[in-house]
Amino acid sequence: MNAQAEQFFKNSRKWNEEYNLLREIILENKSLEEDYKWMHPCYTFEGKNVVLIHGFKAYCALLFHKGALLKDPKSILIQQTENVQSARQIRFTNAEQIVKLKSVIKDYLKQAVEIEKSGKKIELKKVADYPIPEEFQQALNDDKELNKAFYALTPGRQKGYLFYFNQAKQSQTRQTRIEKYYQKILDRKGIDD
Repeated sequence: MNAQAEQFFKNSRKWNEEYNLLREIILENKSLEEDYKWMHPCYTFEGKNVVLIHGFKAYCALLFHKGALLKDPKSILIQQTENVQSARQIRFTNAEQIVKLKSVIKDYLKQAVEIEKSGKKIELKKVADYPIPEEFQQALNDDKELNKAFYALTPGRQKGYLFYFNQAKQSQTRQTRIEKYYQKILDRKGIDD
């Protein structure tokens, strides 16, 4: 068992019973190794992330890193937001739900390990799959330095900006966002850097 994960379980107040039940179920799968990543217990297969235990105000959850590839006959996997391409959660609001779903959880864990063994990957959206808002395209056309800096960004950073700019419903809001992040793009930084 991982020492940092051990501290997580020992010190958690909210969801303590639920976390420990989930941990027990996961550790029954001898293919998984306990680690601690992103400030949460993470379970890996040959170094590859399979499932994470985490909690929020209203629920705790198992997050399957390649959950989109899992067969979900019980329809219990949840895509957190429309932008999450790969991961899926099973959410719980009490320990009884976990006990009731124990065999299903074990099946999903087994599937997740098999997916890792097979080497299957999720085809993630490419930058070209994100539309360039008209206002940003105009800024790129008008400003060669901005154009050069934007296309020098990593694909992930480009997607982050395009996604954020596209979220705005009104042209003025898109324009304000572009102006706000102009210097960051020139500095070759991502939206969250």
